[in-house]
Order: sequence, then C-alpha cells, then structure tokens
Amino acid sequence: MEHLVVVGASLAGIRAVEAARKAGHRGAVTLVGAERHLPYDRPPLSKAFLDDTGEEPADPRFRTEEHLRDELGVELRLGVPATSLDTAARLVGLGDGAELGYDALVVATGGAARTLPGTEDLSGVHALRTWDDALAVRSALDAGARTVVIGAGFIGSEVASSARKRGLPATIVETLPVPLVRSVGEDMGKACADLHRAHGTDLRCGETVDGLESSGGAVTGVRLGSGEIVPADLVVVGIGVSPCTGWLEGSGVELHQRDRGVVADATLRAADGVYAAGDVVHFPNHLFDGEVMRLEHWTTAAEQGAVAARNALDPANATELGTVPYFWSDWYSSRIQFVGRPAADEIRVVSSEQGADRFLALYRRGDRLVGTITIDRPTQIMKYKRLISKRASWAEALEFAGVG
Repeated sequence: MEHLVVVGASLAGIRAVEAARKAGHRGAVTLVGAERHLPYDRPPLSKAFLDDTGEEPADPRFRTEEHLRDELGVELRLGVPATSLDTAARLVGLGDGAELGYDALVVATGGAARTLPGTEDLSGVHALRTWDDALAVRSALDAGARTVVIGAGFIGSEVASSARKRGLPATIVETLPVPLVRSVGEDMGKACADLHRAHGTDLRCGETVDGLESSGGAVTGVRLGSGEIVPADLVVVGIGVSPCTGWLEGSGVELHQRDRGVVADATLRAADGVYAAGDVVHFPNHLFDGEVMRLEHWTTAAEQGAVAARNALDPANATELGTVPYFWSDWYSSRIQFVGRPAADEIRVVSSEQGADRFLALYRRGDRLVGTITIDRPTQIMKYKRLISKRASWAEALEFAGVG
C-alpha cells in the first residue's frame, strides 16, 4: 500500500493521518482540505471561543504545519476542495484542476451548515460550523449585537448562552413546541427550555420564520410567522448540517437517499479502496444490533478516523466499529451530556422520582438500557456509557440509578 489520501482536514481526517503513521505506514500520505486552515477542533468554537474573557481565544488547531509535514510526513493540500472521484482509476479530482492518485482513500469531508436561501450576501447572518464562522460571530458579540438564533439545537443554544453571559439580549426561535424533542424527548426538552428561560433567553417555541429584515445590506430583524419582527444585529442559523458529498455523486460510492451521506459497512468501507469517517458516514453499529446511524459527535469522528485509516491500509484484517455515541453541550453554567441513542420505548426521568435538582433520564429499548442524559452530573455519565457498552439490562440500569 503506497499512497493514502485523506479528503477532509477534519477531526476524523487528522486522526486518520495519525493512525496511519502509528500503524507503521511508510508510504505517502496526502491530506486534502477545502478550508485554508489546518485541521482544528470544532466544539470550542460555539463554547469558550465565544466567551468574553478579555483575552484572545485559544488557537483551535490540532497540530502545527511543521508537525504534520516534518514529523508525520504529510503532504498538505489545503484550500482546495475535492470535486470528483473515479473509483475505477483511483483518482480524486481537485478544485485547482489537479488529480490525485491513491491506493487507499479515507473520506472525512464532514458536513456543511444549512443556510437560509437568499441570505448569502446579508451582513450579520451566519451559521456556526467553521473557524471563520466563529470569528464572525465572536466579532458581532464583541460589538454588543442583539442576537437571534434560528433553531433551538445544541449549537444555537450555546450561542444564545454566550450572548447572555455577556449581558446581551438573546432570542431563540424554534418551530417545534418543545426544543430538542426529536433528539432527547419531551421531558428533557422541557428541562432545556427551563434552562434557557432561567438565564433570560427569550425562547419562542412553535414559531416560524417568514424572513429577515435588513437595511443597507445588514440584517436588522427576524420576521416571524405571526408578523412580529424581533430586532437583531446578529442572526445565527442553527438548522442542522448536510454531508459534504457532492463531489462523490456519480462515483459509484453509494449515497444515502435521505441526506446523501456515504453508506458504508461495519468496517467503514464504502467502495473498493474507499473508507469513510465522521459526520459524513452512515454505518451499522453492532453495539446497537446493527442499527445504521450517522453521528455528528466528536468522539465518534475521532474513533472512526483511526479505524477507517487502519482498515483502508490493511483491508484483509479490517475491524468493525462498535461505539456508544456521546456528546456534550455547555449552556450558561451547566453541562448537558448524552450517551447512547435517543430512540426508545420508554424514557424514565429518574431525577424527578428522586426529587433531585440535577436532571437524569434513562432510555429503554426492549429490556435494555440504550441511552442516558444528564445535566450537571459529569462524574456519572461515563458510568452509564459503560453500562450501555456492556448491554446492561433495564433492571440493572434502574438498580444502578437507585430506583430499581
């Protein structure tokens, strides 16, 4: 195996490169990235990066250019997106007209934030997915922006939290009657809504956005379906992401009908010589009886990047990835953590039964614990992750929680 090409200078991409060298690969390694930046850490961009600490935010890059080039021997092709893939000829087409031959390929192109049509040239309207996005949002907050977030998801909620920490007005507009109800259930959604309101965020659930108001090319407000206009200097659009797979259309790599994410097997193989990792890939997770999932989680991307690279370089000994999903989100002074899967036959709010202030809910599927969500219980969440990974029964989970 001579040349490993990793497309996507993401967390999954950097872990793929590192794993390849750790596994003893001595051939060429090329890392292709659409952004001009070196691979960087995304979660802090919507958290500490936006806070007003009086100091410059920490540099989010994982590694220096010198480390990647000199110590890992990686050829960097940054600021040049992949535009096509020929799996028969094993060629990746690039935005500058060049072609890269490969022996093994890892697709780690992640996702792109969905946007509101017609707002591309409107100042003050941003998604929050990239480093450049975060710099723009931070600059607006530094200027004292009245902030409106469209979508009550985790990223948008973190932006509202950062605005409120600075004493700035923040409004969240959400079409669902309860935030995050599809992700974590109604009870947890209500707990999240309470957290927003307790910190002065104006949460508007069951509201639609009809359009944006502007003056002189800059946003001035958000027009709701009710006709009300919410004043805004900064509008952050948090309505999800779509896998970055346009360059794979027609390549022979199967793309999911729903979202065009890459369809892979349990070893993350998507085609002969092609493996995928991170936000971009659907894969069957054997820890959840082969349930096919696409996960937008930091820990999963890191795991998948390493596994995809090792399997791509040694397909005869490829291993399957079984993982317990995990994510966290920082709102105000609280940390929300979730392990497992939210699709459940029953969600039991243990904290209510115990009269506890800090939220704890368990998710049952059949006779098994499949998920746990907490607010401000950082020492407990990984214990539940271990229970899920060993396929603990519902009775065992309830006993552990003290309600068995």
